[in-house]
Order: sequence, then structure tokens, then C-alpha cells
Amino acid sequence: MTKLFSMIFAAFVSLGTQAMAQDLKGDAKAGEGINAMCIGCHGIKGYQASFPEVYRVPMISGQSAKYIAASLNAYKKGERKHPTMRGVSETLTDQNIADLAAYYSEHGLPGGKSVAPKEVKAPSAQVAALLNKANCASCHGANYSTPIDPSYPKLAGQHADYLFVTLKGYKNDANQVVGRNNAIMAGFAKQFTNAELKQIANYLGSLDGDMKVVPQSRFR
Repeated sequence: MTKLFSMIFAAFVSLGTQAMAQDLKGDAKAGEGINAMCIGCHGIKGYQASFPEVYRVPMISGQSAKYIAASLNAYKKGERKHPTMRGVSETLTDQNIADLAAYYSEHGLPGGKSVAPKEVKAPSAQVAALLNKANCASCHGANYSTPIDPSYPKLAGQHADYLFVTLKGYKNDANQVVGRNNAIMAGFAKQFTNAELKQIANYLGSLDGDMKVVPQSRFR
């Protein structure tokens, strides 16, 4: 009984710590001062990662702040398996993460405001059926740029090859080396073949959205 109580207490402490970290107010100016480690990959157009396969690194300028923070914390905790991102995230404090998230959520957007269209081009009947099966719009928004929760990602316009690798990663949730631990997304991704996931990724990547690569120099 004592052991069970300790486990429950530890779980509540962990949840409380995560909530406090996500509630930190980010300072975009401070984030700009510590983003040198981000620029080397995310500030170069066409830059590709090679783990677990070759794909363009995700666009983060214009992404939701809470999603960026949630992602960095997931890498830090090992819920997302990626050696480079794990190494970067472990050097960041909770305030660093909040500041970087605030900076990149406004970066490249006119006045820091969304420019994504309210309506998007219709998918093919086949892709529409796949999106409806997973009910993607119910979480990520009808235009895939207005998620119902800011800790969910904007998807419209993201690199299709990155989205494809990401979706496949949720199918490897039990793997200790690659993949992502997210029970909800794993449940969705495991419904589809890789070919179907690629069709979804290609459609989402073809849409207009907020995210972009803004070339930056370390020397500024």
C-alpha cells in the first residue's frame, strides 16, 4: 500500500512539474539570444537530418509556442527518441524552453499573427477518407493550422517528408532507440499502412500555413 501511494504521489508531482513548466511566461527577446543551437538546423532552407532516415528538419518559425515547449520537454524526457534533440533539450532550463517557444511562435509572422487561410484546398477522395478515419481536423483544425489545443502542432505546410517520418515514429512507440511515445497518436498511426501515412503527409505538406524557414546567421 505504501509503495502504491508513493507511485501515485510521484505521478502527481510529475504532472504538477510539467504543468508549471508549460505555464512559464516566455520572453521572445530572451529566446532570440539563446537560439544559436537551433539556427544550425532549423535556420537553413532545405537542411536535412539523417536520423532515423534522411528528411528535412521541421519548420519551427510560426509553430505554436506551447507545442514547441511540449516537444522540447518530450525530447528532454526521452519520450521522443532523437539523440541530437535529446542532447540539445537537456541543456535547456524550463525558462529557456519557454523563451525559445515564445520567440519561434512569432518568428517570420507579420506582427506575430497567423496568416494561414481559413479554408484549404480539398484533398482527393482517397486522402479525405484517410483524414476522416483519423479525424485529424478535430484536433488540428479544419485548416490544419488552428489546433484546438495550443500544445497540438500546426500541420499545414510542414515538410511532407518530416511529417511522414513523424507519423511512422508513433508506430514505434515501444522502441527504445527510435520513435515517439504518445498513446493517442500511436493509436491513430497504427491504423494506417506507411503508404497511407505518406499520402496524408503529402497532402498536409501541400497546404498553405504559418510555418516557414527563416534563414538566420549565428553572427548577428
